[in-house]
Amino acid sequence: MSLELNWYLPTHGDYHGLANNQVGHPDALVRPNAPRYLAQVAKAIEYAGFHAILIPTSATCHDGWVTAAALSRHTTRLKFLVAFRPGFVLPAVAAQTAQSLQAITGGRLLLNVVTGGDSADQRSYGDFLDHTQRYERAAEFLDIVSRLWDGETLNYHGAYYQLAQARLRRLPAPRPPLYFGGASGIAETVAAKHVDTYLLWGETPDMVRDRLQRMNALAAQAGRTLRYGFRVHVIARDTEAQAWAEADRLLREVPKHYLDAAQRAVGNKESVGQSRMSSLHAGKTINHVRDLEVYPNLWAGVGLVRSGAGTALVGSHQQVAERIEEFHQLGLDSFILSGYPNLEETLRIGEEVVPLLRHLQHTDRTRTANPTQEATWALN
Repeated sequence: MSLELNWYLPTHGDYHGLANNQVGHPDALVRPNAPRYLAQVAKAIEYAGFHAILIPTSATCHDGWVTAAALSRHTTRLKFLVAFRPGFVLPAVAAQTAQSLQAITGGRLLLNVVTGGDSADQRSYGDFLDHTQRYERAAEFLDIVSRLWDGETLNYHGAYYQLAQARLRRLPAPRPPLYFGGASGIAETVAAKHVDTYLLWGETPDMVRDRLQRMNALAAQAGRTLRYGFRVHVIARDTEAQAWAEADRLLREVPKHYLDAAQRAVGNKESVGQSRMSSLHAGKTINHVRDLEVYPNLWAGVGLVRSGAGTALVGSHQQVAERIEEFHQLGLDSFILSGYPNLEETLRIGEEVVPLLRHLQHTDRTRTANPTQEATWALN
């Protein structure tokens, strides 16, 4: 299995802490989502050798399609994992837009389909479907896009979309891989039938094994196989003690009133994946930063401050490399990492952790394969 390492692009702004400078330590710095800064981050991610950057979607972020097109002018190899919500654009339009962006970027487009886990947020954009309906619509959306990319001329009569004699005049080359997350039953069914890489937030190995076993069975029923991805933050330092001291600083500098507000906001979300993230820290008495260590080097503290991916790999460079390799051996091939701030941390991980991962990969393969066989990497 190849190991694909990706990084996160902070299109909402970048911080030295878990929260911005309005709620964190008075000396904390915030870096706004200015185009010049995002270009610097993208260049650093490319320099550090990562495969792609995740460009997120939310009301606080720049549009992912526009951002990818702009940053393609500042990079030469880096791929763009563009997150978008399928309910906000017609599928035939999205299929054509993807083809255009694939041409403009020189084949560097990947797509992350996000159905939306918060009805209030969806309604603010004019989308009033409930959780189940959003996934049903996403299934139709992905079916249409896939068939158009296959070159079909399509007449389609679904519950959410109607098309007459739809076709693409040009097909994307290469076809953009589809990444998709969601922990509910209907999300798993949609993923098994329609996507290439199924994404998980940073759960414990036991939780990951259970989900991969279930997803493998669902994909097999659909006559398909899936790749799996892992979205997690990283706090790596020269020593374990230094890494945990940094995790302690990150959490300690967030005011209690902000933590309370963040947890109230997370509690209102419908996302099953969010509930799973919250379960890792809910009800815990926190006297020390490591009270939230839910598995060796896996820390649930980030989830106290933000929604979505709520765990971080915390430890020495060697320990972080070992944990990534451990999760890779479980069947996770694609990792989407991030840090605080992203500019410095992508360089730190690229220069300190990635070489150790290469060594671990090579060592694992020489134990079981031809001693001259090299590890296969989606890194350059």
